[in-house]
Amino acid sequence: MSSRFVVFLIPVAVIAIFWLMAKFEKKAAHDPTHKGYFERNGTVLGVVFIMLVAFWTLFLVVLPYLYMVVESFHPKLPPAKRGGPEDVLTIAQYKSFFISPVNGELNTTHIYAFIFTIITSVLVTALNFVICYPLAYYMAQAGTTQKVRLLMLALIVPYWVNEILRAFSLRLLLASRGLINQALMGIGLTEKPLDFLAMDVGLYVGLSYAYLLIMIFPLYNAIESLDKNQIEAARDLGAPWWKIHRDVVIPYAKPGIASGCTMVFMLAAGSLAAPQFLGGPSTLWFTSIVYDFFFQAFNWPRGAAYAFILLIACIGFVMLMLRLFKVSLGETIK
Repeated sequence: MSSRFVVFLIPVAVIAIFWLMAKFEKKAAHDPTHKGYFERNGTVLGVVFIMLVAFWTLFLVVLPYLYMVVESFHPKLPPAKRGGPEDVLTIAQYKSFFISPVNGELNTTHIYAFIFTIITSVLVTALNFVICYPLAYYMAQAGTTQKVRLLMLALIVPYWVNEILRAFSLRLLLASRGLINQALMGIGLTEKPLDFLAMDVGLYVGLSYAYLLIMIFPLYNAIESLDKNQIEAARDLGAPWWKIHRDVVIPYAKPGIASGCTMVFMLAAGSLAAPQFLGGPSTLWFTSIVYDFFFQAFNWPRGAAYAFILLIACIGFVMLMLRLFKVSLGETIK
């Protein structure tokens, strides 16, 4: 990305943020009950917050993604030829996702890996919701304070361990001679070890376990604010438990459900450690292909194109979830 573009983008981003702050101040002027941004935080602290947000938005979000997009439209060239006559804009990197540049045929390997990654991420998201919803409801509405604290501690403590170490631990448990296989053969349920890794059981377990808290906290926050009198009223009117959840709890918790599902899906689709350590020998994960293009083949343009394709798929899933649950993007972050 050219330095001129960066120099142009910085003041534009800062002006845009100040414009938004001015709109908030104008809204506060028309609403006496609503304090303005600088009135709440003070001039100095308000300016500091604005600059921190501008730095975060520009240098850690906007510029990296813009660089990735721009890089994806360039050919693979050695550094000495970058910016030369051969460095022209092209869609060859995106075309290579569909048509293999090696033999000119349909790139079934990468297309299959992409589809498998998306479907697996959707299934992991659904599995996490099924596991976390009862726990979140219990902690938010049914459990006593002491039990909720113990349950929350039991959920958080395992995440003090590094994700890679947790993946290795799960691999040891699910291995052919691991604890689970030994227990199954010991009680006579199986005659020989089951290859959980080749069946992608390890992949599903690892991804679900890795992002359990990402699902449970938005659900807990949403359900916890639900008035218990609504649930009691539904019970008094004779509604069965499943109808209470269908008609009362789930509609109220839609923002939390949408937030948890989108975050789990995006993190699962972009995961690298769990698929590498817990996937089987024939498991193809799209993020691993992107990683190989960047750090094995040193083909940054193609890696950037593949990463942008995955990003578009994730954004599409977010939009689908918002439309499915009929919530706005702002409601998911409350």
